[in-house]
Amino acid sequence: MTKKKAQTSLGLDENLAAALAYILGWLSGLVIVLIEKENKFVRFHAYQSLFTFLPLFLINLFPMIGWMLSPLLVPAQLILIIVLVVKAAQGERFKLPIVGDLAEKYA
Repeated sequence: MTKKKAQTSLGLDENLAAALAYILGWLSGLVIVLIEKENKFVRFHAYQSLFTFLPLFLINLFPMIGWMLSPLLVPAQLILIIVLVVKAAQGERFKLPIVGDLAEKYA
């Protein structure tokens, strides 16, 4: 027997909504945090996206430091986004170190 997938406030399947939280990094995470009020799985992934990618985005804004780290951070972020989108789409609550605990707390 297959498990019925829960819907979200967005009217989407929870796995799809969780995966969308990572697509635009912290921005999509923020949008989903503001819209989704009920589904804990989706909120977890949205907060994890926000707590992971917003600090990385802010680091890139600093002159010199951001510019020097950017060639390393940008490819790493893209790989991380792909991994997190796949894990969320599969229905997995994949927790990153440190930010995963924060996301769980706020979700």
